[in-house]
Amino acid sequence: MPTRREFIEAGLAAAADLIRGRKISPVDLTRECLSRIESLNPELKAFITVDAEGALAAARKLEGEKPRGPLHGIPLAIKDLFDTAGLRTTAASAIHADRLPDRDAEAVRRLRAAGAVVIGKANMDEFAYNFTGETSHFGICRNPWKRTHSPGGSSGGSAVAVAAGMCLGALGSDTGGSIRLPASFCGISGLKPTYGAIPLDGAFPLAWSLDHAGPMARTARDCALLFEALAGRSCVLKASARGVRVGLPRSPYFDNLSPEVDRAMREALRVLTDLGAVVRDVALPEIPPTTIVRAEALAYHEPMLVSNGPRYLPHTLHEIREGEKVSMVVYARSIRDMVRLRAEVGRVFRDIDVLLTPTAPAAAFALDPSRQPDLVYLRNTIPFNVLGIPVVSVPCGPAGNALPIGMQIAGPANGEAAVLSLAHAYQRVMPVTSPTL
Repeated sequence: MPTRREFIEAGLAAAADLIRGRKISPVDLTRECLSRIESLNPELKAFITVDAEGALAAARKLEGEKPRGPLHGIPLAIKDLFDTAGLRTTAASAIHADRLPDRDAEAVRRLRAAGAVVIGKANMDEFAYNFTGETSHFGICRNPWKRTHSPGGSSGGSAVAVAAGMCLGALGSDTGGSIRLPASFCGISGLKPTYGAIPLDGAFPLAWSLDHAGPMARTARDCALLFEALAGRSCVLKASARGVRVGLPRSPYFDNLSPEVDRAMREALRVLTDLGAVVRDVALPEIPPTTIVRAEALAYHEPMLVSNGPRYLPHTLHEIREGEKVSMVVYARSIRDMVRLRAEVGRVFRDIDVLLTPTAPAAAFALDPSRQPDLVYLRNTIPFNVLGIPVVSVPCGPAGNALPIGMQIAGPANGEAAVLSLAHAYQRVMPVTSPTL
């Protein structure tokens, strides 16, 4: 019989099958995750708060219940942006360092109702306003593949926790790539679903018009199981890529890639073609520069700036203040552009089923809190927040320095099953690997 660690590395779906078959208990699985957290978290800083006592109590209760579904007894991490009843929710900020919500965010409530065990709150960039993993009041989050490198952000702790086997899945949020970039940098799968598919009640906002909640896990299949619980609708996956029409929006998504990402994408396209997918070039609507994040972030934080300004981290405060430069006219035009693009993007899928791009133009960069992060890393992710369509990032190979590389698969609105199905078909022949820890 496999060890408990092998259960974790097999992924959520496999662990769920073993729980249903009573080959492993929720308590044993939770203990193994807690053991890995105790060993790895001091260095990786994936978690802000670990609820060992609460997680074990929940696991014991679930052990005696009839299985509620595929998440029954599965330990999950929750990005510290989502409220958890009686468990502190900080948004990685000193401002909320001791905040104890009295109720769960709706997404958390749905996960618990499906039988998930909340094992702790994952580290993140303060108020989700960065993509490096460096701007947290609770310490820099580190990539489990290479400790000197970024895990991505803002859902960096969620990605690290999954990649390092500290949990079997996580809840993240994505406003410009905050699920997909960490998934790419840490070698896991992460889904930004259709805008509004998963409720954000009880979550700190960054930009209401672009915020998405979504699942993070080792595989696309695992993400589908989490998505079903979070969205409250079925997401049945196909196991074949035969006949799937894949569109490649070459520019700017494939421009100026690192040699490693270029090679990985070429190989991924070869694999998909061998599996029967039909690949051709397509054009996506041009996405104009948007001021939505800056304007809406300022609108949310402005009431707190007078009394709490000095308690924000310098980077976060600077980014929030940038919103003061956005005029009402410019913001209104950005909203108009977004509404127009969301209405028009469906036309792209008349002749194709999915889109495929690199997640980022390069693998993870070295941690360096003294420098300004390069926004080119969000070039391929932000457009899909503006468009509001579902997109998953899945691993597609290592870079020369062994850091993971990710590719994005996007589909039409409410087309989560389509994007996850192609990702699942790819992962059946290209399994997800784990860092050596």
